[in-house]
Amino acid sequence: QEKIEAIVHMYFRIAKDRPETIEYFLRVYLSNREVFQNCCEGMICVSAFVTEMMIFFEEGVRCGELRDQDFFSAFGLFMGYLGGMVFIHGENILPKPLESYEHTIAENIYYALKSR
Repeated sequence: QEKIEAIVHMYFRIAKDRPETIEYFLRVYLSNREVFQNCCEGMICVSAFVTEMMIFFEEGVRCGELRDQDFFSAFGLFMGYLGGMVFIHGENILPKPLESYEHTIAENIYYALKSR
């Protein structure tokens, strides 16, 4: 659970300190992947991060903390939640600062992924 909180904190800190990084990925790369076909194929652009997340999930399953499930189902739940929150933050829809949601979001992700 602590690792999930750390990942959520890191992602939101990047969104706050360097919003152009996440804005680029959410608004430019994902919307226009065909433009990047020759220089950034598929998940290669984010492969180091994806690899770290794979290791995180594998270790969580191995120690019994996280439920064994398809990687992309777990990854999509995790990153979709964070990406969605950063997107609505960028649209100035959130009534509170983004970081005020960190603990609740980390807790929700943990309960969605934990072993039963």
